[in-house]
Amino acid sequence: MIINFARIDDRLIHGQVATVWAKKANAKRIIICSDEVANDNVRKMLLKQAAPPGMKVNICEVDKAVKVYKNPIYQDETVFFLFINPTDVLRMVKQGVPIKSINIGGMAFRVGKKQITKAVSVNAEDVKAFDELNNLGINLDLRVVDSDNPIDLMKKLKEITFEINNN
Repeated sequence: MIINFARIDDRLIHGQVATVWAKKANAKRIIICSDEVANDNVRKMLLKQAAPPGMKVNICEVDKAVKVYKNPIYQDETVFFLFINPTDVLRMVKQGVPIKSINIGGMAFRVGKKQITKAVSVNAEDVKAFDELNNLGINLDLRVVDSDNPIDLMKKLKEITFEINNN
């Protein structure tokens, strides 16, 4: 399997991903790697309907995505991996999937998260995963759209702190 592009965007397939990033990826298939999404049949159906014309979409749990990646049947397949969080990216990398660069484009604000850019909010678990990905030498490309200037994610993460519960 040839990884043409990998992105974290918790909205997954939406207008910008379907029109801009899918073209940049130049892949035959989008694989959404998420246990959460793979177990949500309504969300899966909606995401498949939002796929760019001519592009196949698969939605699978992270461990299954790793197995598919390693299956020689798909060795010539070009893919665009989509994730909802950095923890899932780290799980795949630790299982031998050679993701060299990850574009971070959208992680919505929720309770317990801190906003680091207009489009990206993180919690302590996200920070830990990004730190590990950075230590593994993976390029962390924080940009919402292709024409944006990349933002130094690690610098942004150092600007925030989370209270650690020692109980």
